[in-house]
Amino acid sequence: MGDIVRGLLELQEEEGWLPPEGLEALAARLRVPLHRLESVSTFYPHFLRERPEAAVISVCRDLSCRLAGGSEALSGLRAWARDREGVVVRETSCLGRCDRAPAAAIEDLVVAADDTDEIAACIARPSLEPTTREIRPWPAADPYAAPDLIDDAEQAYRVLRETVAGPTTRPIESLEAAGLRGMGGAGFPTARKWSLVAAEVARPKHVICNADESEPGTFKDRELIHDLPHLVIEGMAIAAYCVGAERGTIFIRHEYEPERRRLEAEIERARSLGALGKNLFGSGFDFDVDIFVSPGGYILGEETALLECMEDRRGEPRNKPPFPGNAGLYGRPTLINNVETLAHAVGIVANGADWWHGLGRDGFSGHKFMAVSGDVVEPGVSLVPVGMTLGELLEAHGGVKGGDAVLAVAPGGASSHFLGPEACDLPIDFDALAAAGTMLGSGAAVYVAEGRDLLDIGLSITRFFRNESCGKCVPCRLGSQKAVELVEKSGGVSEADEALLRELDETMKETSICGLGQVALGPLLSILSRFPDRVRHDERS
Repeated sequence: MGDIVRGLLELQEEEGWLPPEGLEALAARLRVPLHRLESVSTFYPHFLRERPEAAVISVCRDLSCRLAGGSEALSGLRAWARDREGVVVRETSCLGRCDRAPAAAIEDLVVAADDTDEIAACIARPSLEPTTREIRPWPAADPYAAPDLIDDAEQAYRVLRETVAGPTTRPIESLEAAGLRGMGGAGFPTARKWSLVAAEVARPKHVICNADESEPGTFKDRELIHDLPHLVIEGMAIAAYCVGAERGTIFIRHEYEPERRRLEAEIERARSLGALGKNLFGSGFDFDVDIFVSPGGYILGEETALLECMEDRRGEPRNKPPFPGNAGLYGRPTLINNVETLAHAVGIVANGADWWHGLGRDGFSGHKFMAVSGDVVEPGVSLVPVGMTLGELLEAHGGVKGGDAVLAVAPGGASSHFLGPEACDLPIDFDALAAAGTMLGSGAAVYVAEGRDLLDIGLSITRFFRNESCGKCVPCRLGSQKAVELVEKSGGVSEADEALLRELDETMKETSICGLGQVALGPLLSILSRFPDRVRHDERS
């Protein structure tokens, strides 16, 4: 699985790029035609087909970094680099470090884009180790609050140990009673997804953890992987036991190098404790996990594009049905959940549905990891009760920078619709936010302060989706480009422009293969709808 992608990653790690002779040798070793390697390597942005003649500093251009002065940092770095031979500064898509905005990357090292001393040190020492931070003790009930238990052979993977000693249906029943929904954006009922895969008779089955969060504003899964990697692995193993899978894969973006190392270490620890491998805890059940590093691209967060990548093809979404639960990896039943969903599943299986319902506030159920960024004093991730308001979440992160008022909020990352300051009274909940005309999405609240240029913000998001479109379907590829050109050309949005944008949006929603094209214009249009007095509507002659 993934021999071509993994081979290309290894070749680039060794050479610093993909030289023609190296590709030829790899093709011979893998016994595949050279054109297969050409097709794959030219699709993914991480692969370099030309020898880098300089140290490349890639500066994030997207939502959270833009709000944090990314454009100014880019200009400053370009001026700084003019006097330094062999240094090139360029823009790039979201790096998943929205809490360190404005962010930049030098290879897989992510640094502060406005810290030239740190950048100079990384250039001088290209083999510099990624910086790490201390593990946070998350303030919640077991198993979240006690990651240190993984060092105790009797307590480590206790939930999995108890699960494999009982019926495969019991965890699914707990998830059903709790009403857990997928935390990657779609919000699909977790128990239903597990049940669908469990009911499939085809073998072998596979469990995949989607850790490829790449949407601007979204970085909660990164923090979970770093602090609570055992919950990810335990959740995968419990899911595998329920659906009858013997193999699992964690699909993680290449920018998450420190987190990948944390996972690798925890996988080895789990194997040593009997939580992975053959005959888990003497149950007769076999299950093991490996890591697949993404070669880049927001589109790989879409589950079928992810599968295409793992099967050594270009990451272009598949037509559905069939769905991955029926015919996923190599046509076999495949369960795909994101990091947070698996972590919460462990807590529910351990403590029961009543415990989960009791975590919520005012009739809501559960708790939620929320990434917070934008114009806030303290960007970061919080674990909060469902039902907490967006205003309370903002205050927990120090409020708005400079004490300014809130102008707008995108509660579910860059793909969610913007709401006005009244959103601060809304509870953090799937249904409540949907009723307000937006979505909880990936669990990424981006706050925008009074005085910001909302049209610029909306356009930057549309550019992101335009840049990240895989190009497979014409409506998404051309529609997103047309929308960007329309706004850039006029410097504003006239009534005629807005009508055309809404027509494009309807077409893209109805005809795009995957969610990217279906949401690409939504954030911009939400700004036009909710803030008409903030957006210039000059009629073009």
